[in-house]
Amino acid sequence: MSANKNYMVFSGTATTYLAEKICQSLGCPLGELQITKFSDGEFAVSYEESIRGRDIFLVQSTFPNSDNLMELLLMIDAAKRASARTINAVIPYFGWARQDRKDKPRVSIGAKLVADLLSVAGVDRVITMDLHADQIQGFFDVPVDHLYASNVILPYLQALHLDDLVIASPDVGGSKRANTYAKYLGCPLVLCNKTRARANVVASMQIIGEVEGKNVVIIDDMVDTAGTITKAADLMKAAGAKTVRACASHCVMSGPASERVQNSALEEIVFTDSIPYTQRCAKVKQLSVAELFAETIRRVINNESISSQYIV
Repeated sequence: MSANKNYMVFSGTATTYLAEKICQSLGCPLGELQITKFSDGEFAVSYEESIRGRDIFLVQSTFPNSDNLMELLLMIDAAKRASARTINAVIPYFGWARQDRKDKPRVSIGAKLVADLLSVAGVDRVITMDLHADQIQGFFDVPVDHLYASNVILPYLQALHLDDLVIASPDVGGSKRANTYAKYLGCPLVLCNKTRARANVVASMQIIGEVEGKNVVIIDDMVDTAGTITKAADLMKAAGAKTVRACASHCVMSGPASERVQNSALEEIVFTDSIPYTQRCAKVKQLSVAELFAETIRRVINNESISSQYIV
């Protein structure tokens, strides 16, 4: 528990479940925030207690729909107008992060736009986890504490005591992340080379590396429709893999994802609780990152280094 009590933690609607765990770890109450909704879909935010001169931490993931982002922006604006000393956005899942560059003509860069919106609203610091692209940190002109889900996923994998372990990346873009896991665990790395027909649709995939007789763990940052990760798992199982598991930071799991995972060759798929998962799928397991974020908040308010928070 921190000796500094000049801080308060509030939560948006979508991430209350995680904010409550964070507050339990910090030993502080969750702040009182009221969100008033109008019949046309508009809503307003108001703090139900004084926050003047306080360091405010606003916990809200910005996954779709866009109400979650708008809630966070209104929370930041209201805190600024209520004379909070500092406003810290705790965003376990930073949405729109896949739009981090112009990958074809005449498209938006959504991640930069969201960073600008947060900055203009008045945020002083952002605490987030496993951005889709590391360079998104550079879109902000305020400090960004970028945490990694490896803090909870690696201990889980080590506790499984898997023999003949192989780490796999479902695409070339995620090879750096998967290679970090492979180095830490001291095991080989396998890559999948995929081509897309269009967004969320995989045209073809090939395995680069040896998986026969191995226990394979596929590492990714998020799973959306689960098309890529289930196709990779089925290919590896067909290539002779003993077992295939998957670990990803963010449980987007939209559309047919749960059904695909349930019907795939995956033994299990492990996520953090950065995004709530309400569907039923026996193969989905969530690990909490509440303590990771609580310890980071504790260090921020005490002006302590957070570098020891990183396992890899």
